[in-house]
Amino acid sequence: MPAGATFLHPTAVLFNGGVFKSELLAQRTLASLNSWLAAEGAPAARSLEGADLDLAVARGAAYYGYVRRGQGVRIRGGSARSYYVAIESSMPAVPGMQPPVQALCLAPFGMEEGSEAALSSQEFGLVVGEQVRFRFFGSSVRRQDQVGTLLDDWEPDELQELDEIQATLPSEGREAGEVVRVRLQARLTEAGTLELEALPHNGTARWKVEFDVRGGAAD
Repeated sequence: MPAGATFLHPTAVLFNGGVFKSELLAQRTLASLNSWLAAEGAPAARSLEGADLDLAVARGAAYYGYVRRGQGVRIRGGSARSYYVAIESSMPAVPGMQPPVQALCLAPFGMEEGSEAALSSQEFGLVVGEQVRFRFFGSSVRRQDQVGTLLDDWEPDELQELDEIQATLPSEGREAGEVVRVRLQARLTEAGTLELEALPHNGTARWKVEFDVRGGAAD
């Protein structure tokens, strides 16, 4: 990102979708984008000539399937943010106060879609059989963090809290409320979700939650 820029500066725009058959809408969209670029002293973006606007998305999806089968050329892109999950600190809780949390990096900046990362050297406690909360954070500025980086504190503008997940994970034969020792594994899917999977130290059970990194919705 250029120094002093508040967003990545595109140099070209490729429209797709039948809605952009309207020259007025396409021109207005490009004019708005170029006004933002001009405000930051960047050159204007140009409009690329595309194919049939009605079929552009369908053709792109078909070609993506072709690439997934090992054919064609794939243009890879990485995550524009780093993603973290909140971990309750082992410090003693203070009555009347929220327990302190740490932020564990699951997907670093630039992580490619379709790739996964295992935190094999770290173990955590996972509560099963009763409702728990998973808090997620994102950062577009902490680009040096790697998978497994554990933050004890951070500046307010470094991490932004995203939607949380509330779920009751199946106990899998254990007592409700039991804390299970687990290792974590994260995967950034091509569909734009961050999958967080917990694997117990003993046994074959697996627990998985998914977070939509594009829309901010959780399941």
